[in-house]
Amino acid sequence: MSGLLNTVVIIAVVAYVFIRQFSAQPLPSHGRSTWLVPAILGGMALREPRLLDVTHPTASVVLLAAGTLLGLVSGVGWAWTTVMWTDADGTVWTKGGLRTAAVWLCGMAIRLGLGAAGHFWGVHQGTGAMMLSVAAMLLSRGGVTFWRARSVQPAYRVPVGG
Repeated sequence: MSGLLNTVVIIAVVAYVFIRQFSAQPLPSHGRSTWLVPAILGGMALREPRLLDVTHPTASVVLLAAGTLLGLVSGVGWAWTTVMWTDADGTVWTKGGLRTAAVWLCGMAIRLGLGAAGHFWGVHQGTGAMMLSVAAMLLSRGGVTFWRARSVQPAYRVPVGG
């Protein structure tokens, strides 16, 4: 896939997810969609022929690992700053707030710093590295969110009997 198309996919996914997180969303009970997008992005990233720079293999692997780790940490931070509650039907809802936006912005700033460091060292990082970082972020966010959802209790008392 071309670098331009990869860039468009990355921007579209990030914009969609970023905007959506600020409105209340029901957490799907099955979680398939939570795992599908990261799997597709990860698969696209790993198929990228220029995922690693062959002229700077060590620096390239270090930057790729750092970006992926950053994605994992950002996803965990995103999940922990997301507000969760249940409605009368027992559906778990999520919504991001200002702390969530701060986690996103810090993650993006650090990711840009990694890109700048790679450019400074002469390491070519293709769009696959960014895709892998976004996939790791979405994957860890989904996992932690579903883990947290198990312990969310209703904020009301359900009448027994009736």
